[in-house]
Amino acid sequence: MQSEKEQAVKSAKKRITTGSISFQFFTFIGLLLAVLLVMLNIFPYTSTRDAVYQEKEKAMESQASTLASTLSGLEKPSKESVAEVLRLLDMQGFERVSVSSSDGAAVYDSDEGDGAGVEPDLLTALEGKTIFRSAFRDGSFRSSYAIPISARGELTGAVFLREIDAERGQILRELKLQIRVLSLVIALAALVMTGIYSTTVLGKLRQLSNAIRIVSGGDYKYRMEVNGKDELSELSREFNDLTARLEDTERQRRRFVSDASHELKTPLASIRLLSDSIVQTENMDSDTIREFVADIGNEAERLQHMTEDLLSLSRLDGDIKIVPVPVDIKQVTLDVIDKLHPVAEEQRVTVRTELDEGCQVLATKDDIFHIVYNLIENAIKYNFPEGSVTAKLHAEDGTVVLTVEDTGVGIPEDERYNIFGRFYRIDKARSREAGGSGLGLSIVHDAVKAHGGTIAVGANEPRGSRFIVRFPQAK
Repeated sequence: MQSEKEQAVKSAKKRITTGSISFQFFTFIGLLLAVLLVMLNIFPYTSTRDAVYQEKEKAMESQASTLASTLSGLEKPSKESVAEVLRLLDMQGFERVSVSSSDGAAVYDSDEGDGAGVEPDLLTALEGKTIFRSAFRDGSFRSSYAIPISARGELTGAVFLREIDAERGQILRELKLQIRVLSLVIALAALVMTGIYSTTVLGKLRQLSNAIRIVSGGDYKYRMEVNGKDELSELSREFNDLTARLEDTERQRRRFVSDASHELKTPLASIRLLSDSIVQTENMDSDTIREFVADIGNEAERLQHMTEDLLSLSRLDGDIKIVPVPVDIKQVTLDVIDKLHPVAEEQRVTVRTELDEGCQVLATKDDIFHIVYNLIENAIKYNFPEGSVTAKLHAEDGTVVLTVEDTGVGIPEDERYNIFGRFYRIDKARSREAGGSGLGLSIVHDAVKAHGGTIAVGANEPRGSRFIVRFPQAK
């Protein structure tokens, strides 16, 4: 019961997390869309309305100035004369036309019969000021213009014009309606597209999240189905590549554990068998006991060498920070050959050298020693009697090149890609007879790589193997 509750809580948390991502996404798109639609509804409307205002001001200014200029030429304006001027100027489209004398008395007013009062702007114009007003109200443009009348430099009256333009107002209302309809269509289309896009994107994210949970559960064979070339598809491909590397690493780890267990088990079993034989056999002669003890010592030495190799690999795998120093590979090679001289004499193998001076690299002396030692030791052990091993060293183009050639059994071409694997042996029986643990070349490979170098293997003519190691030369 408790586990079911926990699963329900986890499921709810997942839904909340997914929902929150969707909510954030839709909120962002909604806010962005709202801002764009507000701008779409405000800017065209206000810019069109302001353009009408400016047009009205210029038109009414022109007409009012013409009327004032004409009236200023009349010696004594009257209602009849003003009406005649208006008729001649064809100014019949105004809702109200008022003309007053300098003392404010009405000379002409088109709304006189409706009992309209004196316009405040008309009185202001009698003070020598020009006033324009315009507003969009009740679906129409309502504009007015008041201008003083001057004759011979003296203020003789004022003119007031008022206009109600319903036609332009209707155009502006239709424009506003069209903008709203367009905004609604854009909003619906944007929401539909956002929904489709978010569903697709969030679907891929859910698939990726599910794939991560599957792989984190230990199923390294799982792969995502990748369709498309977008960023999420590329992320899925990277995930598949990472999972493939994890699968390969896990496979190598299991193989390493299995091989290590097997390699450690063999000498331990021999030691136990020999020791049990000594304990359980009565009256065993001293020579036999000495032989068994010597065999136990050999097996213990194998265990010691294998343990040391495993520790070296662990150190190389652990990315432990090292402090490199200039190391003379020539001197290290000479020290290795001197140490392996008894082994070479026992195998009846001749070791030759072609070592140039000045071949220094930045590394640790122990690592360089292990590299050279393993390569030359293998070349000696896997050689034929009366065979030879040649160690060459030279510098070229800022690189130190170490070559170890032998006339031994050689390495088949199809096996060259595997020889640097841990516990990998071409001939397991012969390798055990030679005392090898199968870790030497792995240590060489990892040590060379740790110091920025490369290692390659090929055939030596007419027979044998050739290992070529390259290091950046120390300046």
